[in-house]
Amino acid sequence: MAHIPQVASFFLFLTKLSIGQREVTVQKGPLFRAEGYPVSIGCSVTGHQGPSEQHFQWSVYLPAVPTREVRIISTMDATFSYAVYAQRVQSRGIYVERVQGNSVLLHISKLQMKDSGEYECHTPSTDEKYYGSYSAKTNLTVIADTLSASMSPQTLTKEEGEPLELTCEAAKATAQHTHLSVTWYLVQDGEKSHAVKIISLLRDFMLVPGPSYAERFVAGDVRLDKLGVTTFRLFIRRLRPSDQGQLFCEATEWIQDPDETWTLITKKQTDETALRIQLAVKDFQVNIIAESAFTEGNSLELLCLVVGSDQAPQLQGIWFFNGVEMAHIDADGVLNLKEDYKERASQGRLQVSKLSPKTFSLKIFSAGPEEEGAYRCAVAEVARTQMGSWQVLQMKQSPDNHMHLRRLAVRSVIVSTKNKQQAVWEGEALTLLCQADGDESLLSVNWWHIPHGQTQPEFVAGMKADGTVQLGASYGELSDHGNARLEKMDWATFQLEIFSATIADSGTYECRVSEGTRNQATDLSWTQKMSVTVKSLESSLQVHLMSRQPQVKLTNTFDLSCLVRAGFSDLRVPLTVTWQFKPAGSQVFHRLIRITYNGTIEWGDLLSQFQKKTKVSQSSFHSYLLIHDATEEEAGLYQCKVEVYDRRSLCTHGPVRALAISHPLRINITLPESKLKVNSSRQVQELSINSNTDIECSILCQSTGNLQLSIIWYFSPISTNASWLRILEIDQTNVVKYGDEFHTPQRKQKFHTEKVSQDLFQLHILNMEDSDQGKYCCAVEEWLSSTNGTWHKLGEKMSGVTELKLRPTGSKVHVSKVYWTENATEHREVDFCCRLESSGRSASLFSVIWYWNRENSGSKMLVHLQHDGLLEYGEEGLSRRLHCYHSSPTDFVLKLRQVEMEDAGMYWCRVTEWQLHGNPSKWVNQASDESQPMVLTVLPSEPTFPSRICSSAPLLYFLIICPCIMFILLLISLLCLYWKTRKLSTLSLNTRREKALWVDLKGTEDRSTNRREEEEEEDDH
Repeated sequence: MAHIPQVASFFLFLTKLSIGQREVTVQKGPLFRAEGYPVSIGCSVTGHQGPSEQHFQWSVYLPAVPTREVRIISTMDATFSYAVYAQRVQSRGIYVERVQGNSVLLHISKLQMKDSGEYECHTPSTDEKYYGSYSAKTNLTVIADTLSASMSPQTLTKEEGEPLELTCEAAKATAQHTHLSVTWYLVQDGEKSHAVKIISLLRDFMLVPGPSYAERFVAGDVRLDKLGVTTFRLFIRRLRPSDQGQLFCEATEWIQDPDETWTLITKKQTDETALRIQLAVKDFQVNIIAESAFTEGNSLELLCLVVGSDQAPQLQGIWFFNGVEMAHIDADGVLNLKEDYKERASQGRLQVSKLSPKTFSLKIFSAGPEEEGAYRCAVAEVARTQMGSWQVLQMKQSPDNHMHLRRLAVRSVIVSTKNKQQAVWEGEALTLLCQADGDESLLSVNWWHIPHGQTQPEFVAGMKADGTVQLGASYGELSDHGNARLEKMDWATFQLEIFSATIADSGTYECRVSEGTRNQATDLSWTQKMSVTVKSLESSLQVHLMSRQPQVKLTNTFDLSCLVRAGFSDLRVPLTVTWQFKPAGSQVFHRLIRITYNGTIEWGDLLSQFQKKTKVSQSSFHSYLLIHDATEEEAGLYQCKVEVYDRRSLCTHGPVRALAISHPLRINITLPESKLKVNSSRQVQELSINSNTDIECSILCQSTGNLQLSIIWYFSPISTNASWLRILEIDQTNVVKYGDEFHTPQRKQKFHTEKVSQDLFQLHILNMEDSDQGKYCCAVEEWLSSTNGTWHKLGEKMSGVTELKLRPTGSKVHVSKVYWTENATEHREVDFCCRLESSGRSASLFSVIWYWNRENSGSKMLVHLQHDGLLEYGEEGLSRRLHCYHSSPTDFVLKLRQVEMEDAGMYWCRVTEWQLHGNPSKWVNQASDESQPMVLTVLPSEPTFPSRICSSAPLLYFLIICPCIMFILLLISLLCLYWKTRKLSTLSLNTRREKALWVDLKGTEDRSTNRREEEEEEDDH
């Protein structure tokens, strides 16, 4: 159903409606459809509440009673239909197809004239409240079918190759604007259920052939012509057997709906015309192609060719030798040999084949004298009968072809190189040709190689007469020589190719051609030699590194060219180029990038900053390196290394054949020259007190490029020893920084800057006071940012000075200008006095600031006694040693406690008068004045004995270390005395013990002696 895609696109549009309130949409009308044909009307609802699957009710308002609703069909109520439509609904002549939960199609299978009317699609509410539209209408008009298509039925018989013309009449009388399309079809015999499209004229007047006729349509053999308003002609220039069958014409009427889609409304077919095609039979001739002589042992081949027939008929061939049939091959290619030749065919000595529809071949291998004689072939054109057998339509025979045996003769051999050069480069293919003359015969060849400096030949390769090839042991896949291949270009020419020659392949090559016979015991042979040189690749390899700009400005782009020069530049040898870089301060080169022979890019590990800013391109003998946004990191030495491979080393992962490194090239990165200019004119402004003013910093010229500016404002007060103070700075990153003296909230509120334009900056000063009098200027700096985030200062310019003065207010402050010099002793106190010569007005208050300056150092604020009596110290810690106070209405005193040698220098004061101004009142300084410098000289104090000891390091060390040494010696002496006393006590004890023992022994001896004397006396008695 051709209308389905248009309706589906309609629903696809409806789904794009946003969900909000309920909205029912029906296919846009009016719709025109023909009687007797189907129609489909789409309807959808969006923005509804409740279930996703909505119900639909279809009604129609007929033209006769346009206000009365006639119900047709409902998705929720089977009894919804009125009687006039109930039967068609029950028989599925009218039905509703649900496309989605919220969209349906109303199908009427066969329209009737009474179906015209206004169709309404209604959706029952599932919402909580009524909001939106619940129905939509469209008009359908049923028109009469006025399309007609006719062609006289007939039966045509045509010869193959004849032209064909058929015409059909297609007309319509529809009042609406419609288009026609016409298509010719062929129903081939036996394919009644399938019609093949020949050609179509579409509704937009385009010609489209069927798939089977596309090639013939492009060639102009198939056409469809519109001869008038209603006549359409099919023309086929040359008929083919496949065109046989039943031909008819089909006309289709189309109408464009309001949504601009085309819909089929009617279709008609004509009667069929039967076409019969007779096969054409044409005359032809038969010839044999073969040489009149053959060599014993070689192959003998004869070709039987059919000429003179434009078509491709079915042919069968028959071979005769000396008038006797040898073989028969039919149109299907089935071979039938006679008994005498079956054995030779089984041994592979005879081959009969059909090479093409018009070519037959007879081949005899290893022919001998018995093959001499007359050969003839016969070719018959056949057609298959209804029974399946072949019917001979005509037969032609070739003339006899007499074959003679050629006798052997003396030959000569020529050896040469393919490029006529006796020298080749390493890795290049070495191709040698060995060519024999004389009559054609089966030849064998052997190649030998004699290296330089040797006499023993080495076998390279050989080919026997039957085509068998044998390679030498040194020329296989794994060898020091290049891989070799031996080919037979024709019967007398043999080609030896060494794919990737090496240095070892240099030397003399010998070709030995042999011819064998059946009647001789040994083969005949002929020999020829040739000397060949293989040149080293590295001997002519040179690498040069160049740059157009070795001096590179920061952030600019620079390029390097690596040129390879070699004598083998005409060869397509694989090259690998490695770019190396040695940064400034480094001792070694690092790999930057490597471009291999197959285009692979490998980056180095240590130089990651190059990857995002480097572009490399490479041709056969040129490598180009382009580096963007140069920084200091790219400054240094560059060099390129070239590695040359040959094809064989790539396949076997062999070593590099040649290597060369360029000279180092230094690239220096410098800063661009600054073109900064600032307005240097001097200005003076006289202002009223408490007024506002602006100071301009105008840039006259600046450098181009991605530059940023830094603006620094300076101020020099009206003072005797005033120096330039930094007010604030806007750095190159637009960060505002205030100076140390202007970091208070009051100062930040008084001074602020503004960028008015690219070349104009202003300093705004609010509430001008006496302390704001002085000189102002700005410093402009140009900064350049590199890709690594580093900022570089290109230049700095100072503007002219703008001096601000206050108009006289009648108030004047006069400080005594008496020069004062004081000598103070170290660690004592000293007082400095600042005296007003007049007390000023009674409503005035005074503040005083004390300054100190020492040689070789800047001025420094010590303390500020404000007009309201508050003290502000310049540094933390000064409050312990400094005290500032009023000794009288006109006298200000600075007391310095515990004077040190570093306190020497000049001291002075600045007194400011303050008065109330404005409404509301505000204290404003009216005038100020400074005193003369007061010079303080600090004298060292008289040294005391403890101080002298502490001031002498050797004496101090002596007094600390000497007691320690004495104490250690005393402790050692006491330990020695204790040890000696202990030892003497031990010796005395041992002596007493020995003496007591000796006394005991003597007593015992006396008693024994007395006993003996008594016994002797008793014996005497």
